[in-house]
Amino acid sequence: MQNNLRLQSKTALITGGTQSIGSAIAALFSEQGARVIITGRKAQAEGLQIAKNLGKNVSYLRLDVTKEKDWRFAMSAIREQYGKLDILVNNAGIEYPDNTESLQDPEHCLLTDWQAVHQVNLDGIFLGCKHAISIMKSNPDSAIVNIGSRSGLIGVPSSAAYSSSKAAILTKMWDKELGTDEKRSQRIAEFSQNIPLRRMGKPDDIAYAALYLASDESRFVTGTELIVDGGIMCGSSASPAAEVINVE
Repeated sequence: MQNNLRLQSKTALITGGTQSIGSAIAALFSEQGARVIITGRKAQAEGLQIAKNLGKNVSYLRLDVTKEKDWRFAMSAIREQYGKLDILVNNAGIEYPDNTESLQDPEHCLLTDWQAVHQVNLDGIFLGCKHAISIMKSNPDSAIVNIGSRSGLIGVPSSAAYSSSKAAILTKMWDKELGTDEKRSQRIAEFSQNIPLRRMGKPDDIAYAALYLASDESRFVTGTELIVDGGIMCGSSASPAAEVINVE
């Protein structure tokens, strides 16, 4: 019987893999035969439980993407346990630093907030590529997938640092704009009317795109951008309003 698993015997490292898009990518990669290592800043026990829930071939490695020593440790651990790394998905990203109370528009964004966002969203990708290339370069079919945002192409006035560093994907990042009250569904419906496909994206929409880029099917694809946004970039909603949705 022919094996149709698209990532059979491949080893994949996914940063920011404990929630939302990262978790969806990890679960899909596991289903497709990959040995998956998810990373994050959660305690080891909590991370291992998340990994167990995502798939039988998913493990957890505590890694702060902004710290070079963590990347060195991760590559050493992967060499020792798996002997290779075929896929790196640089997915870790933040919109705002934890516990910030300051506005994030260009006039009011604190320098410390700006630096914190860029450390994760830019430095994290740089360090990931820097340290993974050494273990991946001997394999011509290896792949690095960097997850960005349409915000990096268009810009969002109320999220200056995030836009500079890198969404129509419905994840926890949207909670600040959409709220968590009884009107959340109404706000999602209203926002979706500005998307040509008339819905917000789901983590799985990004996961399937990452699967293609990580698989051998894309072996002749390199250095390119794949925009997964429901058509926002070609519609009138590509330029976001300056106001943040009021959820009070």
